[in-house]
Amino acid sequence: MAENLKNLSPNNQKLDIEEEIKIRRAFENRNWSEIKSADSWAIFKIMSEFVQGFEKLAKIGPCVSIFGSARTKPDNPYYKMAEEIAAELVRCGYGVITGGGPGIMEAGNKGAFEAGGKSVGLNIILPFEQQGNIYIDPDKLITFDYFFVRKVMFVKYAQGFIVLPGGFGTLDELFEALTLIQTKKIGRFPIVLVGSSYWQGLIDWLRNTMLEKERNINPEDLELFKVVDTAQDAVKVINDFYAKYLLQPNF
Repeated sequence: MAENLKNLSPNNQKLDIEEEIKIRRAFENRNWSEIKSADSWAIFKIMSEFVQGFEKLAKIGPCVSIFGSARTKPDNPYYKMAEEIAAELVRCGYGVITGGGPGIMEAGNKGAFEAGGKSVGLNIILPFEQQGNIYIDPDKLITFDYFFVRKVMFVKYAQGFIVLPGGFGTLDELFEALTLIQTKKIGRFPIVLVGSSYWQGLIDWLRNTMLEKERNINPEDLELFKVVDTAQDAVKVINDFYAKYLLQPNF
């Protein structure tokens, strides 16, 4: 290992060592006292994150979760579109929930904040530190250690999901929502994918491989989401969905 580290930068050396420690630790034999101590601490930490999330989000009212990449820059068209979507959601009476970080998340919070609406940020602690963006309402910023607790909050307190281009984290959040709706663990809330050119390859794979070739989903599963290309159409999907039930935001 030492020989391999010579060609790495100091930061990469540190990360490589930390990664090896994590891997080796997974194979260590631990006694019951060590297991009980470590796991008990994790349980209490997880419980505290759930309690904090439930307490802060239970009274926020109808909201829409906006997902998308943390890497999207302010001059990117999708950043501008996320701002427009969030502002229009606020004008329609919804609050906005994002992952609390930069990129699309920042754009969503910015649009909601500048339109005078509720701006919620569910931040996550990462190795490359992610700070909450400045457009989150101070009383609606929550920082999590655990991704799975954070995802519960995204889904539990949202009445719809708008998904802009993003990476693994965005796909994780998208498929979490799709799975919960498909398995009827939550209601059939609207899911909107923004940017047909970005999502078309994935949709083609879902249809051609997952559905038609392997039969791993049903045809109706592809109806669980809509694809749009404008901010106005994204918000229209949300509004039209609730108009069917004669429901509207209550704040």
